[in-house]
Amino acid sequence: MPHNRCKFIFVTGGVVSSLGKGITAASIALLLRQRDYSVTLQKLDPYLNIDPGTMSPYQHGEVYVTDDGTETDLDLGHYERFAGVSCNRNSNYTAGRIYSTVLAREREGGYLGKTVQVIPHITDEIKKAILSQADEGIDIAITEVGGTAGDIEGLPFLEALRELGQDLGRENVLYIHLTLIPWLSASRELKTKPSQQSASILRNIGIIPDILICRTEKTLQEEHFRKLSMFCSVPLDAVIEEKDVENSIYEVPVELADQKLDELILKRLQLPFNHLDLDEWKNMIGRVVNPSGPPVRIGVVGKYMGLRDAYKSIYEALTHGGISNDAKLEIKGIESEDLEGDRTDALEGIDGILVPGGFGHRGIEGKLEAVRFARERNIPFLGICLGMQCAVIETARHLVGLSDANSSEFNSACSHPVIHLMEEQTEITDKGGTMRLGLYPCILLDGSVAKSAYGSQEISERHRHRYEFNNNYRERLEEAGLVCSGLSPGGDLVEIIERPDHRWFVACQFHPEFTSTPLRPNPLFKAFVGAAGEHAIE
Repeated sequence: MPHNRCKFIFVTGGVVSSLGKGITAASIALLLRQRDYSVTLQKLDPYLNIDPGTMSPYQHGEVYVTDDGTETDLDLGHYERFAGVSCNRNSNYTAGRIYSTVLAREREGGYLGKTVQVIPHITDEIKKAILSQADEGIDIAITEVGGTAGDIEGLPFLEALRELGQDLGRENVLYIHLTLIPWLSASRELKTKPSQQSASILRNIGIIPDILICRTEKTLQEEHFRKLSMFCSVPLDAVIEEKDVENSIYEVPVELADQKLDELILKRLQLPFNHLDLDEWKNMIGRVVNPSGPPVRIGVVGKYMGLRDAYKSIYEALTHGGISNDAKLEIKGIESEDLEGDRTDALEGIDGILVPGGFGHRGIEGKLEAVRFARERNIPFLGICLGMQCAVIETARHLVGLSDANSSEFNSACSHPVIHLMEEQTEITDKGGTMRLGLYPCILLDGSVAKSAYGSQEISERHRHRYEFNNNYRERLEEAGLVCSGLSPGGDLVEIIERPDHRWFVACQFHPEFTSTPLRPNPLFKAFVGAAGEHAIE
């Protein structure tokens, strides 16, 4: 059981998915942290995959990576960006991970021959996962449950939440239900019935929400608040409107604070109302909404541009770079396949080009065209993970003269694999959780653009890759003007490359977007947007 002082907040959703439970949970965490409470955040996903690492971006969006190398749901990015918390292995559990743990224990004889059942064995494991957050020194642990009330796969998770209300005492547990109030354009009215039914599903399970947060496009009227209070069994002052914000998701915490949601939570959990300080956060929002600098146009050349969530952290980190440079950022998503065959019209008028990470050969030639365009036109360029590998391939092909240079990921029979499988990966066959994952140190070269950006000799950033720079080609690539400006401490892994003959050309094997926040932008994104801004005003 957790230490006595820890309180628990459970965030569930109803009516439809993708309502923004992650942003809401992260906003609550920010408000509580700004009231000087120590907070942790956790996401429970009811799907049966062991982790999100092998899931398609088309279904799941990006895979977020924590310091300890855990592949997680993208909502953990919101947690870290908003609340400034550091997530870890205990911050994301899937049903697959829960069930596999229970079944492995059964195979080992851990249940002494008993019949293994959803209740109590699966629900006990879920409760254990939730309680894993409550380390010494944590005041409030927030757990978000994915999906919606009524989903079959989510029922064991909701049952575990109900049981914890009994186990820990209701004064230590708070249930928040996020739901949708749809606007019907035909009748021109907001409808509360879907939310009533969602709350009814929870009541049938044994959970009565303490707070109801209502996502809506239109302002709720008094009649809506009263109806929701009555039929959802929630106090009138605990029905909170979460209307779509106009400019930035970073406005959500301020909107919730204006409705005194944080005070309501503290009152229900019997905690003191410490002073709330949102000055720095509000100043940041001011720079997002009203930047004083000129427009800066960034082109993101990727393989999943129709899916903004596939590059969620990239877009947010670029936004952070815009904030730090007081720039009016315009981000243009460019499908890499559309650039193949030297069709680069989409890159005209762009002030900075970013090629993000990814897997597989589709669209690679278009990414190479983007790298070449940036290099030849002297346009600021930032390559990330696969983007760095593409920069190496492009240099090898067009400046070293190795016309068939490639990555062995895309062509295992190529004559010049300037990117190849990491030695430690050669014996690995499983796909999930087996890449080079998590935080690793990097030593920066004196006088390099990278060191100037970071202002430090040694940095640590998060990784997620299997393939790396092939050192057999390092000398020839360096003769062609490529500088290996960031190396692993032993010097055997190339982590950053750049071109001194270029305005600003940096590519890294790691993922700097994962450590960027609106108040503390990652140095590479700050420097990249700054360089693009200088290019814009010339």
